[in-house]
Amino acid sequence: MEAPAAPQGPDPAEPVPGTEITVTSPEQMRELGRRLAKLLRPGDLVMLSGELGAGKTTLTRGLGEGLGVRGAVTSPTFVIARVHPSLGDGPPLVHVDAYRLSGGLDEMEDLDLDVSLPDSVIVVEWGEGKVEELTDDRLQLVIHRAVGDTTDEVRHVTLTGIGARWSAADLSVLTA
Repeated sequence: MEAPAAPQGPDPAEPVPGTEITVTSPEQMRELGRRLAKLLRPGDLVMLSGELGAGKTTLTRGLGEGLGVRGAVTSPTFVIARVHPSLGDGPPLVHVDAYRLSGGLDEMEDLDLDVSLPDSVIVVEWGEGKVEELTDDRLQLVIHRAVGDTTDEVRHVTLTGIGARWSAADLSVLTA
């Protein structure tokens, strides 16, 4: 008689079901970034997507504060990437804006992100279709806002973990 199969945990190749968070102000978006920073470690890739003005850089500013990095986190749109060294013993933050890049991973290779990844937290705005090949593990955040209404501060953030690194992560702690 065969022993019953051991229960299987989540498949690390499958995305972790998305966690939804509603944010009602830029300060709440920064606070979300500060809370998220507590879950991050060297080697983590965070991909941010959302409409222009959705709050990607504001969230990254909070990540920088939470990670305790040097320098003001601002949009790297025209310089493509900025490295913010840690002020303590944490990882540096590499902040990339891939909006102007159209060549996918080939263009991204010029940034040497694969060299930085093991020791850093890398945050890529507009990275869909451009950085997924860097690692099997990544955290994707999609920020939705009302299109056309520039006065509405409400944002709906969906966090989805992909890969073994995120398969057991409890992203619901970010909603507290």
